Amino acid sequence: MVTAISELEKELHTQMIQAIERVKDSKMGVSFSGGVDSCLLAKICQDLGYDVLLLTMGFEDSHDIEFSTKMAKVLGMNHEVEIISEKTFSDAARKIWDTINVDNLSWNENCIAFYYVAKLAKTHKIDQVITANGIDELFCGYNAYRDSISEGNDIVLEMMKDKLDNETRMMKAVNKITSEFGVKIVQPFLSEKFVEFAKNIPLEYKIKDKDDLVRKHIVRKLAISIGVPEESALKLKKAMQYGSLIHKNLLKVKKTWNMNF
Repeated sequence: MVTAISELEKELHTQMIQAIERVKDSKMGVSFSGGVDSCLLAKICQDLGYDVLLLTMGFEDSHDIEFSTKMAKVLGMNHEVEIISEKTFSDAARKIWDTINVDNLSWNENCIAFYYVAKLAKTHKIDQVITANGIDELFCGYNAYRDSISEGNDIVLEMMKDKLDNETRMMKAVNKITSEFGVKIVQPFLSEKFVEFAKNIPLEYKIKDKDDLVRKHIVRKLAISIGVPEESALKLKKAMQYGSLIHKNLLKVKKTWNMNF
């Protein structure tokens, strides 16, 4: 279902297109979970006529493997999946831990996830993968924003600043890991121009109140208006490390390392 698009949504769409155009390569991968952010990114690339391949990783029977496969079929886009091997996961995760040397569970989980995305990209001779990272930070996608909205807009904006800073630093660690495969992970929605535009969108278009479980309202409306499946556009957030089962399996194997995260 495609709906009418507001002027602010049109401008958001334009800014997203421009952000993607600035990092366009001859052939790109799209890190794809099937959720609203990665579906929106993929749909814009498809509408622009770009040669892209949707890339998904996860443990067998994980939510992201199943849902991304379904959404890729609805979009009619080429899609490849990397099934994480339980036999080799512990060694790969430990190597990544030692490489980034950061005592942060989320950072390690994201680096592990993109390690497998990059491994899949290399298999298909892709050296640049674009992601929708930045949307959750800029459009109040995280549950933590529900706690801060009651404290006022200034608190929300301060949280946004901190989360953007964390995301930018984390993605540098991610690229350190993916460089093993000669693959660069690029975040068009973390570009300076897009960030400045998105930060100026009024919060009422992003989050309503402390009970707002959906959030990212303007992003979801835009997604529906350009043809992203409603099942994806209206789906509540499920972070990549949970949807792929990386979080669950990392907690399991880290017990054998005799280390604390």
